Amino acid sequence: MSSLPTHPTSLFSLNSMISPTAMNTEPSSSTTTTITGRSLSNEEITHQQKQLLAVFEKWPEADQSEFVQRLLSRMSHCQHSAIDAFLKPMLQRDFISLLPKKGLDHVAETILSYLDSKSLCAAELVCKEWHRVISEGMLWRKLIEHKVKTDSLWRGLAKRRGWIKYLFKPPPGEVFPDHIHYRRLYPTIIEDIEKTELNWRSSQNRHNLQRINCRSEASRGVYCLQYDDHKIVSGLRDNTIKIWDRATLQMSKVLTGHTGSVLCLQYDDKVIISGSSDATVRVWDVKTGVMVNTLIHHCEAVLHLRFQNGMMVTCSKDRSIAVWDMTSSTDISLRRVLVGHRAAVNVVDFDEKYIVSASGDRSIKVWNTSNCEFVRTLSGHKRGIACLQYRDRLVVSGSSDNTIRLWDIESGTCLRVLEGHEELVRCIRFDNKRIVSGAYDGKIKVWDLAAALDPRAPTGTLCLRTLVEHTGRVFRLQFDDFQIVSSSHDDTILIWDFLSPESPSPKFPSTKGYDGSSPSRNGQLIHRNISASPGDHMTDGAPPLPDRIQSRSSLLRGINRDGEMWQSNSPWSPQVPDSDSKDA
Repeated sequence: MSSLPTHPTSLFSLNSMISPTAMNTEPSSSTTTTITGRSLSNEEITHQQKQLLAVFEKWPEADQSEFVQRLLSRMSHCQHSAIDAFLKPMLQRDFISLLPKKGLDHVAETILSYLDSKSLCAAELVCKEWHRVISEGMLWRKLIEHKVKTDSLWRGLAKRRGWIKYLFKPPPGEVFPDHIHYRRLYPTIIEDIEKTELNWRSSQNRHNLQRINCRSEASRGVYCLQYDDHKIVSGLRDNTIKIWDRATLQMSKVLTGHTGSVLCLQYDDKVIISGSSDATVRVWDVKTGVMVNTLIHHCEAVLHLRFQNGMMVTCSKDRSIAVWDMTSSTDISLRRVLVGHRAAVNVVDFDEKYIVSASGDRSIKVWNTSNCEFVRTLSGHKRGIACLQYRDRLVVSGSSDNTIRLWDIESGTCLRVLEGHEELVRCIRFDNKRIVSGAYDGKIKVWDLAAALDPRAPTGTLCLRTLVEHTGRVFRLQFDDFQIVSSSHDDTILIWDFLSPESPSPKFPSTKGYDGSSPSRNGQLIHRNISASPGDHMTDGAPPLPDRIQSRSSLLRGINRDGEMWQSNSPWSPQVPDSDSKDA
């Protein structure tokens, strides 16, 4: 307090300050004159300060605060600045360092756990105590765990690279590595993600390619597929459903029962449901491969189907759409038939709000999911529409006019037309970053979704790369953050993997699988040809987790799902290869 100026002209006399109530009594002019009439020595000022402080310390806090406020009101601006500079350091508190001293380490860790990676790096450099809290709290591990929980890309990378076993709960009999290993792991994960993104965009074949030769005997062609981490389920022109082991790429099961080509399928953790040119929909147990139900309603080929949340929608060459209620695999009943298209209905998709269908009549129709009433038509394609995906407000469609169109389902507006394919666009998929399309020209194209939704983006920036490996028409594809799986009339299934073959992850102590090496800087094309051979078991696995469905504020939220197939000989429809004609 000695640094605070206490000139007699700024204070009351000692006698008038003995009690706080005396503050309301203004000093008389004679007292002021007496005080200001002569100069006080330093000793006298120091003595008075000690007396004032002794009195001040006896007052309650409320009275002390009131006195200081009155004292400040009598000071000059210059004095206020000096006091402000004095108070600022006193008001600052390093609560992160102080909390552990109070036995509240967990509170400090919780506060810092909300930081992103950049902020966490900065926090480590504040002082040794902050670094200790971050280290002992294993905050880098917790940050990685949070990313894995909330981001499909991180989750997939954790599984592919193997470091997911060092997260969440340690394996039995093992302990987690120390903090420094997670601190070193984080930047290598970022490097891995950036390298994968670069591989997606590179035109220099920076991917690994695996090939399954289906070797169909009677007729060639893989019309549809769906995959997960454990298996690939494919529908073939030879009337069978073949299941392939993802690890060995060997066939593990063949499902027979259809009397026509398997044109569409979808599976979950309980059933596989397939549609065929034999006009039936069949339900199979996903684990045993046993057929448990057959639905007979359509009078011509079932071209596509979708099911989720106890509801299924099928469409057919007979121009109709059937809506089904699914109580169980054996209890599936017809709810409603939707009629309105003038040609074969080639594809359907739906969510809790809308059912969307596309037809060879060049139109996309939107129906209300709850009451199945017609809502609107999206018109713009110049020829029949072969494929479609719908999520949130975004619809992406492909047509035999060789174009891809992006639509706002609520307004019916066409947001963008993508041109590049030379023949009918047969299959289309999108997620929150990319659109991937396959066509009868044998090419697979990867498009930038954000650029496609930006009206200012130049046309030349939309297509990121073109993949040419199939020797026949591309019938079906599905993709995730790391790979594309496609099927073709050439009787093959191709797996295009954009994740670098070598892991850049740092070495973990007392574990296997981390050699500390950096990824190869040069992409390579690896062909792995696998011939079909029957197995004695079928692997089981859950379907891919769908991405979060967001609001219209971002049309970039897509979803990776299985599903399209198109087949029609209608003059309104995309033209069909001669080899397909008999299946229609």
